[in-house]
Amino acid sequence: MERAAQGADGGGGSNSSSRSSSRATSAGSSPSCSLAGGGVSSRSAVAGLGGGGSRSSPGSVAASPSGGGGRRREPALEGVLSKYTNLLQGWQNRYFVLDFEAGILQYFVNEQSKHQKPRGALSLSGAIVSLSDEAPHMLVVYSANGEMYKLRAADAKEKQFWVTQLRACSKYHMETSSKMMNQVEGQQKNLVHAIESLPGSGPLTALDQDLLLLKATSAATLSCLGECLHLLQQSVHRAGQPGHKPGASENILGWHGPESHSTEQLRNGTLGSLPAASANVTWAILPNSAEDEQSPQPEPEPNSGPELVLSEDEDSDTEDKEETELGAMEDQRSIILHLISQLKLGMDLTKVVLPTFILEKRSLLEMYADFMAHPDLLLAITAGATPEERVICFVEYYLTAFHEGRKGALAKKPYNPIIGETFHCSWEVPKDRVKPKRTAPHSPASHEHPMAEDPSKSYKLRFVAEQVSHHPPISCFYCECKEKRLCVNTHIWTKSKFMGMSVGVSMIGEGVLRLLEHGEEYVFTLPSAYARSILTIPWVELGGKVSISCAKTGYSATVIFHTKPFYGGKVHRVTAEVKHNPTNTIVCKAHGEWNGTLEFTYSNGETRVIDTTTLPVYPKKIRPLEKQGPMESRNLWQEVTRYLRLGDIDAATEQKRLLEEKQRVEERKRENLHTPWRPKYFIQEGDGWVYFNPLWKAH
Repeated sequence: MERAAQGADGGGGSNSSSRSSSRATSAGSSPSCSLAGGGVSSRSAVAGLGGGGSRSSPGSVAASPSGGGGRRREPALEGVLSKYTNLLQGWQNRYFVLDFEAGILQYFVNEQSKHQKPRGALSLSGAIVSLSDEAPHMLVVYSANGEMYKLRAADAKEKQFWVTQLRACSKYHMETSSKMMNQVEGQQKNLVHAIESLPGSGPLTALDQDLLLLKATSAATLSCLGECLHLLQQSVHRAGQPGHKPGASENILGWHGPESHSTEQLRNGTLGSLPAASANVTWAILPNSAEDEQSPQPEPEPNSGPELVLSEDEDSDTEDKEETELGAMEDQRSIILHLISQLKLGMDLTKVVLPTFILEKRSLLEMYADFMAHPDLLLAITAGATPEERVICFVEYYLTAFHEGRKGALAKKPYNPIIGETFHCSWEVPKDRVKPKRTAPHSPASHEHPMAEDPSKSYKLRFVAEQVSHHPPISCFYCECKEKRLCVNTHIWTKSKFMGMSVGVSMIGEGVLRLLEHGEEYVFTLPSAYARSILTIPWVELGGKVSISCAKTGYSATVIFHTKPFYGGKVHRVTAEVKHNPTNTIVCKAHGEWNGTLEFTYSNGETRVIDTTTLPVYPKKIRPLEKQGPMESRNLWQEVTRYLRLGDIDAATEQKRLLEEKQRVEERKRENLHTPWRPKYFIQEGDGWVYFNPLWKAH
């Protein structure tokens, strides 16, 4: 850093040796200074640096008179630092100005241009300032919005001075934000109290729709802001700990979306607090949100065990899949608003009873079956000639499975299965349709429902699902094709969280695809799901990183479901990468939209595009209601479904209440008799659940 005497002419903001010249000019000009005093003199600033570093000039006084007798603050610190631009231009001298009061670090081409528009600016509230050994005397500033400045000072003393000042500025504005949040929280509480104190009747009541909207949005906004502030405070705290060095690409929050949660986390008890942001209800895509606390525990028929479900009794499903727009139900809007206004950020929604009109007309167990709507792609996996081709086929199937499992873009919530509930169905797939995607001849896109005229010319894929646990809510499903010697066994715990303007559902657990012909097992996890814009017309997106791996072959895949950024960006994006771990070779990459077009690029340079909206859909076959058992999903929920179809919400709610009350009575019976619940089709093995008679044990 230049001595004060060397800079007395005020001429040199930069020099050829890229040494920086920093001048302290106002409040915050030394490591121990404060804004409270209204600024310190240049003389004391120099003294605070031990007699060296900053330059003083007539124009750098702490405060100067203004027209009305007020005081005007000058920048806290300014001078030349080297800034890393890019690989081509490398390090370049730039003139930096730290505005302590505004909490902004700006830079200009040189000192002469500092009164013009800055070349760049970085907000320091919640920023992380860390040292780096990438280059001599280097520091890195990570802004809360994800931007990053790599800077280099002239020597160690000047570097430490900038680091101290930048950290002090960041801390000051973080504390200011906390104080503002406390004030706003108090004002919001006063607002809520004023609304709830209104009379129950008259021209303006506590249930006025506009007031409920104000109450709900203010609570949700405050919750989101509070969570953001908490995340920033955590990041700043971590940055202050010894040895913490954020990587060059690390985001300020250190988090890029929700991770899928495996059985390992379930076993280790590390899921007490799931991520509250992101990442990404579908109330319909996977929910165990609301009524779980009310969900009853049914008593099965005495001595009932696994029953034989005759596929000969099954007929093609003709169930209406259309769902009513939530936005059209304006008369129900006040109920949602009132409900949301009572929720807290991160609240577990199993403790909240959601209104009946947001329910989708199917059980969660059936929704899992609807993810199997492209069974030809699933069965084609085992037809792959090599391990590489088989793992790629599985990734292709996995990425195309989610579109058909959703019923349109609306975020509605399936019925939460009650313990003991089951769902059975099957698919018949013409044998000539089962070919690996990469080797299958190209055929015109069609959304037809392919059917096999001759059962002997088709494969049969059977599916059974069961709700095996209530606390936590765990669903299991198993499907198999004996002819192809393929089966899938999956257990999922769904956990819902309120996130302000969204509801998030994490799917905890894992599935295993077994290809018995090849002796391969593919372990996979599932993404989180989100219902966005819950105050208007909710829509669904998926988010998080999931994994697929096969220990025998050494192949694995990473799939990332990208949630939409706050500003701009596309929705429903997904990317995937398939790798052969022993050789660290990437054999396939994919990108696109999980409910639209996906493009796959293979190791040989070939590409293939799959449009999920035009893939043929195979209707599931299901027994008619009169042949279903009392605990099968459609039979169990038939009255609720019937009234929802008729639009009679009150009657549907009453049927749901009667069903739940009946089951609560049976649950109390079991508790009094100290009788544990025994699932019908699944057995707990370790931390997972396995079908009682799986294909790999039968053969």
